[in-house]
Amino acid sequence: MIEIPKLFGTSGIRGKYNEKITLELAINVARSLASYIGGKDHTVIIGRDPRTTGKIIENVMVSALLECGCNVLNLGMVPTPVVGYATLKLKGNAGIMITASHNPSPDNGIKLWNPNGMAYKQDQEREIERLVYEKTFKPVNWSEIGSEYDISWFTNEYLDDLLNIVEINKEKPLKVVVDCANGAGSYLSPILLRKAGCNVVAMNAQPDGFFPGRNPEPSEANLKELKDAVKSIGADVGIAHDGDADRMIAVDEKGNVADFDKLLALISTQFGGNVVTTVDASACIDTCMHKIGGSVIRTPVGDVHVAEAINKHNATFGGEPSGSWLHPDFCMCPDGLLSGLRIIEIIQKKGKLSKLLNDIENYPTIRSKITCENKDKTSIMNKVEAEFSNCFDDIKEITNIDGTRLSFNDGSWVLIRPSGTEPYIRITAEGKTSKHLEKINKISVDFLKSCI
Repeated sequence: MIEIPKLFGTSGIRGKYNEKITLELAINVARSLASYIGGKDHTVIIGRDPRTTGKIIENVMVSALLECGCNVLNLGMVPTPVVGYATLKLKGNAGIMITASHNPSPDNGIKLWNPNGMAYKQDQEREIERLVYEKTFKPVNWSEIGSEYDISWFTNEYLDDLLNIVEINKEKPLKVVVDCANGAGSYLSPILLRKAGCNVVAMNAQPDGFFPGRNPEPSEANLKELKDAVKSIGADVGIAHDGDADRMIAVDEKGNVADFDKLLALISTQFGGNVVTTVDASACIDTCMHKIGGSVIRTPVGDVHVAEAINKHNATFGGEPSGSWLHPDFCMCPDGLLSGLRIIEIIQKKGKLSKLLNDIENYPTIRSKITCENKDKTSIMNKVEAEFSNCFDDIKEITNIDGTRLSFNDGSWVLIRPSGTEPYIRITAEGKTSKHLEKINKISVDFLKSCI
């Protein structure tokens, strides 16, 4: 049986431009998508982030779609959630976002969207890979070429709809610093916050594909300027986005980056019922949801897995510790702008973010990553699944739905899983005590290094 090359990771196709992400690949993905949705007279929504290679990839993908008879509604440079929402609201047959999200400047990528605003599932991605490999697509006759339409106007409708779904009191405005990472949210996120009545200071809010302000990943190491700004001007909260603004990380009023897992637990308790998160999320979310009579469903890492579980379990909310949160009452696409609004809504109603987070039980956590070539990940993870549990003698449960997660008798746990977007294998460890955590983490790191 012929093995079809794998293109998609946990969040679309990503890689270095002109290495993995070539113009030929972009053309063939667009042609394959056209074939998949039915070609002639079908409609595709497209958008891109500000990476230097985004426009040229957009141009060739639009041309390939037109060649196959599809009509294209072009949003231009927008955050990823605008593409998901536009595909839903404008009844597109599919959506395309050209982005590498939080990856560095030389990278780009392609992510596909369903008519319901949800990212393509794995079986759909496999079908696109098959079509790319077989190249059975055919162009239409000259008289049936599709048409392209500029729908940049839709961003205003998106902003209005976001504001209509939250309850923010404009009579009690918060002071907010927003760091847009020179990414796709550079225009819209500050505008949205001002429309919500906030007093806004914007940082890195000029779109630039070189990301000169900071690395587009909103990690604590990359947010020093935001932390300093929040503290120095006495802001109520800081908000940080990644390159395509589908993620949101918060900084509290004291200038501290909010613990990712605690922030996820805080937002989850506002919805109640069933909430969805991933295998790498802290147990603090389980504790918080248990207190209010809710429950937690866990999935493999990746927003599409979270989205599928939300649908399956009729969940009220779903998210990853990375700040990628899905709001099913709006759209099944991760939305960093809506996430920011909802944190502001919570602070306005319940008080200072630092106190809200301090009230959540603390579980010490260490997140590590070790470089590993993509081609070696499968063999190494096979060894992890077979041998990792031999390193410990107090294991309560072993879970292999995404990597290998070992849960221990005292409630501590460790997860080893391969990154789906970058050449790393990640280790996430959480302990009931710092001493036990350090022991678990050292054993796990040493074991993984021995494998690689």
